[in-house]
Amino acid sequence: MKLDDLVAVSGMSGVFKLAANRDNGLIIEDLDNGKRKFAPARKHQFTPLASIGIFTLDDSTELKIIFRTMVEQMEANPVPSASSSSKELHTYFRKILADYDEDKVHTSDIKKVIKWFNFLNERNLIDMEDEPEVTEEKSEEEE
Repeated sequence: MKLDDLVAVSGMSGVFKLAANRDNGLIIEDLDNGKRKFAPARKHQFTPLASIGIFTLDDSTELKIIFRTMVEQMEANPVPSASSSSKELHTYFRKILADYDEDKVHTSDIKKVIKWFNFLNERNLIDMEDEPEVTEEKSEEEE
């Protein structure tokens, strides 16, 4: 899953591909039609999806791991609507990530995760493949 190039932009629904970085904002690309537009930093905040983690009781869990779990459990544990009740959303999230920190993870956070998941899943952008890990041995051989 390549979440490195994807960003959430405040004030805009959905997820966008980062096309270019400017001093005063970002050029973002719509995933549906490929159109690019400038999003000024004065008006928007940007959150790379790769940097997002969900608080657990011990540490945090990366968003890509949450997405993979959601895909794996889709048949047995269907994803609820983001407009479902708070109780239903927390019950679902407990099945996805049993040790999430209920004091730090709010209902609005769960809604965002579900919205992002549905957006990316509808476009087949959730990759279940593990990204290749660079081992120390390979990096030493390349030198």
